[in-house]
Amino acid sequence: MSSLLSASLPAPAYRGKVRDVHDLGNRLLIVASDRISAFDVIFDEEIPEKGRILNTLSAWWFARPELRAIVPHHCLSTLLADYPEPFRSCRSLEGRSMLVTKARRVDFECVARGYLAGSAWKEYRANGTIHGEKMAEGLVESSRLPEPLFTPATKAAEGHDENIPFARMRAELGPLADKLRALTLALFAAASKHAESRGLILADTKFEFGLLPDDSVILIDEALTPDSSRYWAADSWRPGRAQDPFDKQFLRDYLETLDWNKQPPPPPLPASVIQGTQDRYKEAYLRITGREWA
Repeated sequence: MSSLLSASLPAPAYRGKVRDVHDLGNRLLIVASDRISAFDVIFDEEIPEKGRILNTLSAWWFARPELRAIVPHHCLSTLLADYPEPFRSCRSLEGRSMLVTKARRVDFECVARGYLAGSAWKEYRANGTIHGEKMAEGLVESSRLPEPLFTPATKAAEGHDENIPFARMRAELGPLADKLRALTLALFAAASKHAESRGLILADTKFEFGLLPDDSVILIDEALTPDSSRYWAADSWRPGRAQDPFDKQFLRDYLETLDWNKQPPPPPLPASVIQGTQDRYKEAYLRITGREWA
């Protein structure tokens, strides 16, 4: 997929770990590849259909009226007919691309957590804190938190993002930080309600926001995909252990069994891990939208 696109389109203005961004003036064209990364390392193998699944799922969430009532989003269209040339004629973009409004990105990841998992669990287990804030004693892995937490992280140009206390974000952004926290928690609550109706737990998710020329805030990047969120099956949730995920945690769990230092070059991925990862993306799409991935 990646070689096909690069042969028929101009070079992207920015190439991320899994997405390419083309600058069209006051708009951007974001292309979701089938590349996959873990521990900030891009793997040589791709996950077939991953880009299409996640792009379509993001567009589905952006269109949800309960989210749009909270904050506008950047998606303008996912239809090739709305793209300028030469993108309009590139059939391989169909389903895996999104024309969006250009905005000034706020360089913080806005994370909402309703359950104790991932890096938050590791910190709590070691120090009894989450993002430096003291938490109640007696929580276990996958515990439901007393109330959802806003736990921001810096956006690193290279290497790993850094989890930070909210006070540091507010020191840099001022009142905008309070607004982003409120928006993040409101989006999380709305998405969690839908997930619960589909038999899912939205354990945590991250959002990114941008500013328009008038400094109004919009939701950018992706929204509530298995790459940016942790989903669990509600009927099998059991505190005190790791949960069976619908995301690339399946890949991370496999990698943890290897003697690999989490630095490039990545180890090769066996076919079973590639297939298992793809199956989980498809299952997440079905559970969230109610539609089979075709």
